[in-house]
Amino acid sequence: QVQLVESGGGLVQAGGSLRLSCTASGRTFSGFAMAWFRQAPGKERECVARMAWSSGNTVYADSVKGRFTISRDAAKNTVYLQMNTLKPEDPAVYYCADAAKPTLYYNTAGYDYWGQGTQVTVSA
Repeated sequence: QVQLVESGGGLVQAGGSLRLSCTASGRTFSGFAMAWFRQAPGKERECVARMAWSSGNTVYADSVKGRFTISRDAAKNTVYLQMNTLKPEDPAVYYCADAAKPTLYYNTAGYDYWGQGTQVTVSA
């Protein structure tokens, strides 16, 4: 069983930056991919970034390309989401998710473990 714990959310001004962290406990990440999703009130949960664990290949949502970067520190069992140039449309609860088997990056059902979420708020 993998337990994921996110941290790093908070309030930031538009144009500012935040770095989210997701640490796995219990054992290492499952092995296929790690992703960051977000869900704003009244909206569906969407994948903003994903990294394949073995290859390091990344996928980003169009809305965050060039602004967000997913990275990992295997020694620390931690995945990060660096968010720069935050916009008023970025506020949401951000979740990390772990996929043990191959799955389409946007397929929430394909992820086996989820963190509890961390709130990101952007002020104008």
